[in-house]
Amino acid sequence: MSETSVDASKRTWLIASTCAGAVGGVAVAVPFVSTFQPSEKAKAAGAAVEVDISALKPGEKITVEWRGKPVWIVRRTPEQLESLKKTEGQLADPNSDRKAYPTPDYAKNPHRSIKPEILVAVGICSHLGCSPSDKFQTGAQPSLPDDWQGGFLCPCHGSTFDLAGRVFKNKPAPDNLEVPPHMYLSDTKLLIGEDKKA
Repeated sequence: MSETSVDASKRTWLIASTCAGAVGGVAVAVPFVSTFQPSEKAKAAGAAVEVDISALKPGEKITVEWRGKPVWIVRRTPEQLESLKKTEGQLADPNSDRKAYPTPDYAKNPHRSIKPEILVAVGICSHLGCSPSDKFQTGAQPSLPDDWQGGFLCPCHGSTFDLAGRVFKNKPAPDNLEVPPHMYLSDTKLLIGEDKKA
């Protein structure tokens, strides 16, 4: 055998093994790179949530999950809406001016909602992330003032919120409950997580 035929066979084996290595590298890299893409579950967790509120009666609340957070939808009675006026002087941020949880412009009103009777709020206390309890009944109750107008009580450290999710003064919670982006698709369908039509 001549030297050139040996070099040619080495070259052939070198090219063949390099090609095989490259194919193997691509086969390993594709699944690895695909792990960086969000899963379908992760995509769904960030997606907007459509909610049918047709069965929600005055004075009732439903909870849905959006981005791993509980979102409350409360249909307030005329009496509950009227009570919001009685609490304004006792609130830390009655006009939702603080910026920690920016309130959408369409909810910068005393009832903090698009439609006065429907409250949409994230049910997480702005103090340490606990979930407040419903305290819709008015009047004196344990851990609440004698003139309680109805709202929410965080059992962890005693923060109280009115029926618009506004925090009372001198409470551990620094801010009102968050109002998530939302919009109405119809009179009975809400979309939570988006507030602009495409």
